[in-house]
Amino acid sequence: MQFGIFTVSDITTDPTNGTTPTEAERIKATVTIAKKAEEVGLDVFALGEHHNPPFFSSSPTTTLAYIAAQTEKLILSTSTTLITTNDPVKIAEDYAMLQHLSDGRADLMMGRGNTGPVYPWFGKDIREGIPLAIENYSLLHKLWREEFVNWEGKYRTPLQGFQSTPRPLDGVPPFVWHGSIRSPEIAEQAAYYGDGFFANNIFWPKEHYMRLVSYYRQRFEHYGHGTAAQAIVGLGGQAFMRSNSQAAKAEFRPYFNNAPVYGHGPSMEDFTDQTPLAVGSPQEVIDKYAGMREHFGDYQRQLFLMDHAGLPLKTVLEQLDILGEEVVPVLRKEFATNRPAEVPDAPTHASLVAKRDAALATAAADAPATV
Repeated sequence: MQFGIFTVSDITTDPTNGTTPTEAERIKATVTIAKKAEEVGLDVFALGEHHNPPFFSSSPTTTLAYIAAQTEKLILSTSTTLITTNDPVKIAEDYAMLQHLSDGRADLMMGRGNTGPVYPWFGKDIREGIPLAIENYSLLHKLWREEFVNWEGKYRTPLQGFQSTPRPLDGVPPFVWHGSIRSPEIAEQAAYYGDGFFANNIFWPKEHYMRLVSYYRQRFEHYGHGTAAQAIVGLGGQAFMRSNSQAAKAEFRPYFNNAPVYGHGPSMEDFTDQTPLAVGSPQEVIDKYAGMREHFGDYQRQLFLMDHAGLPLKTVLEQLDILGEEVVPVLRKEFATNRPAEVPDAPTHASLVAKRDAALATAAADAPATV
């Protein structure tokens, strides 16, 4: 089980004092937050991709490579990489490069993106979002697994004998999660390839995401990648903690009300009742997230949103101390208890290399002897 944080990279005014960080301040703060995540024992740091204000992260690989140079164990991921508006060839190149620079500590989450104006900025039509995601990922999957690619599709120019460089580290592509908040087609795509499915369940009631995850698990088994219980699932989440519930709610409320992704909507109380948002004591967060596998089954990755809505850097770092020191160690034990032996661990580069080598050894052993 991997635990970590993700950021949507928003630049938001602090509603308690009216200050707004500059782009430079927010970018540098994100690096500090990632390094803190490793310091407190988290496994993953994931960075979103956006091309419009109030977000800064238009080039995730640049930021993640910089973080890779300053960390040793942290897995670096995205949340998400826009498979619809990015060229698959450039994704293949950029993330293979990040994989090399990080010594394999890199994976990525593919997503369609939910910001309509971005599509025409890159010459795409949002009405083609699902077909774009399907075709572009089909090409990306091929680029990482075939030395020379011949390909023709609807949305980009054909390729003849094309080789993307650098090749994936150790001949093993980065692990891919397919992220979705609403689309069963994306769950189907993840299942078809035997990739991971990430349900960023911070917006809607759990029942919606339970249906998506259940569908993915069924289709994963249908395509012969293993049992439904062996499907690779990740979940988003969100927490704000202080020593007691009253203090946490009082401090977080103005930030919740002003949040760019869900502010000015339901009350904080309604939102915490209906979604995974947990605002309270560390024990309340533990209780809420320990219960997630009752709804979703045993899963592999849990990421928390911790740095949005104008929260000052000092507060975010305090939250990471609480998460890493008081919450995650207990959750690791909870999720390990009675975990079925068939449920796989979260994929890493080392485990994927070992799986590839084992498959090659089995194939060699089964091959008929030649005279």
